[in-house]
Amino acid sequence: MRGFAQEFDESTNSVRIELGKLHEAGLIVAEQDGQRVLYRPNIQNPFYRELCGLVSKHMGFDQLIERVLDQVGELEAMYVVGDYARGLDTGTVEVVIVGEVDSDYFERLTKRAQEELDRKVMIRVFEDEASFRTQGHENVLKLIGE
Repeated sequence: MRGFAQEFDESTNSVRIELGKLHEAGLIVAEQDGQRVLYRPNIQNPFYRELCGLVSKHMGFDQLIERVLDQVGELEAMYVVGDYARGLDTGTVEVVIVGEVDSDYFERLTKRAQEELDRKVMIRVFEDEASFRTQGHENVLKLIGE
């Protein structure tokens, strides 16, 4: 909470009140961890996907996706997995691309994505959806694909 208070230049009490409102609205889940309360997005909330879309736009994922679509050959799907899919900004964005990607382009894309998002970006490519599914990712946010 102190981190939010410092980042937004607000008191910890103000942050606590706002987190309480988000919790009451069902947008976040609160879990007691000893003396601390841990907050995370409520992925069961019907607005979760909409909010992820807004965050994706804010983070610049939409521009990244457009660039990928312009350059990639046979793209079946694109996902954000891991912490960002859970709504946690840990500084590393994990992206999964399903389809055929030129290896030179893949390297340039990773570099450019890191610069544009100002985050470490890890991109993995799978030839097909079945190969991706065998990895067992629990937190998946589908950006494109059916």
